[in-house]
Amino acid sequence: MKEIVIYSTEYCPFCVRAKQLLKSKEVEYKEINVDTYPEQKAVMIEKANGGRTVPQIFIDNYHVGGCDDLYALDRQGKLDELLETKQKGQDMTHKKVIILGSGPAGYTAAIYAARANLSPLILTGNQKGGQLTTTTEVENFPGFPQGVDGNELMAKFEEQAARFETEIIFGEVTKADLSSKPFKLEQDNKIYTCDVLIIATGATARYLGLESETKYKNKGVSACATCDGFFYKGEKVAVNGGGDTALEEAHYLTNFCEKVFLIHRRNEFRASKAMQKRILDNEKIEVVWDSVVDEVIGDETGMTDLQVRNVKTGEKQTLGTKGLFVAIGHKPNTNLFKGVLDMDEVGYLITKPNSTHMNIEGVFACGDAMDKNYRQAITAAGTGCMAAIDAERWLAEQE
Repeated sequence: MKEIVIYSTEYCPFCVRAKQLLKSKEVEYKEINVDTYPEQKAVMIEKANGGRTVPQIFIDNYHVGGCDDLYALDRQGKLDELLETKQKGQDMTHKKVIILGSGPAGYTAAIYAARANLSPLILTGNQKGGQLTTTTEVENFPGFPQGVDGNELMAKFEEQAARFETEIIFGEVTKADLSSKPFKLEQDNKIYTCDVLIIATGATARYLGLESETKYKNKGVSACATCDGFFYKGEKVAVNGGGDTALEEAHYLTNFCEKVFLIHRRNEFRASKAMQKRILDNEKIEVVWDSVVDEVIGDETGMTDLQVRNVKTGEKQTLGTKGLFVAIGHKPNTNLFKGVLDMDEVGYLITKPNSTHMNIEGVFACGDAMDKNYRQAITAAGTGCMAAIDAERWLAEQE
């Protein structure tokens, strides 16, 4: 039997995703939590050749890397070979309604569809719970006057959907055929067909696109402060961005770090006024206005410094940071439907006016996969409700 070791931290959603995939393969693994056993931090970094993000996954002596690397192996069909597990033959399951995605939009669509006796199936995607699972505190979702942890909120969404007998299956759909009905979806060597498809695939973090950023990704460059902030206790780090996510990341990092530089290309934030005040009042945070990341500096051990450039003067400076957290927005997870469904140049799905209907009858879209204007948990939930109601009405018209 292969020895599988996964290094993790307590609140890392990517660690959860990696473990969910391993569990779906029905293999045992050893988890080493570097929060609980901080002495293992140095061991992990050495074994991972300088990797300072979690999870770090090892199968026998082979270093897989992180969560994305594990999923990439699975998509390529190489993970089963590496784990020496047998692929199961393809099963086919038909459902009246299938929902792709398990964020606020997907779970809300499931709740409404289930209450309409449509017996929905959720195929969660590889980030169960969506983007909110990377958020430490949600303060603007109604019903939680003291705020709520993102993971806790999504657990409540899931619990409510399950209460109405929504079937929830973890995994990512890799193929979709919408050319005829029923629609056909392929996930983990299984085929699902459905009469109605609700797309709630959400969005994922964008990176800057710098060569040096790519070089030191997971070795100083991260997109998840919740996951990796622990590795920078007592050190200086930087956050790049000017929206609510960036400011929230910067505030969270002050729990660990000596100082946090917040880099923003403009001279004012896009974030909410309440979040701005919290940041500007925090003595540990220094805002670097009118500036962009110019280069991530490092060596064989990982990132060692960060160079920024003022967009008005052209002046460059180094900040003396060993960590960079990128929070410059997201891109919709809609590549699966490129060339099939209407979408804009970025990839946001375009629904018919005043509805969630797509250009193919029986397909509906909701949440951050189609909303480029608001992108809030509460609006995602609202469009999930709309999609389920639109789907219910459309099905009734077909009878």
